[in-house]
Amino acid sequence: MSKYDLLWEHLQADGSSTLRLTFDEIKAVLGFPMDHSFLTYKREAAAYGYQVGKISMKERHVTFQKMEGKDS
Repeated sequence: MSKYDLLWEHLQADGSSTLRLTFDEIKAVLGFPMDHSFLTYKREAAAYGYQVGKISMKERHVTFQKMEGKDS
């Protein structure tokens, strides 16, 4: 089990083709703040049908895109 599984499950349950979450929203889903390890774990999103798009440190948000052909 990954420390980011709750986030990936949240994305999958939402089902949106594009989803933008603020760092605070991600913290609310996970119960802890996102840290630098997210860059390593972000590949796991593919198993849930999503890929991590833009990570904006200035605007403090992450954009996720649903992968083509990955209907949950």
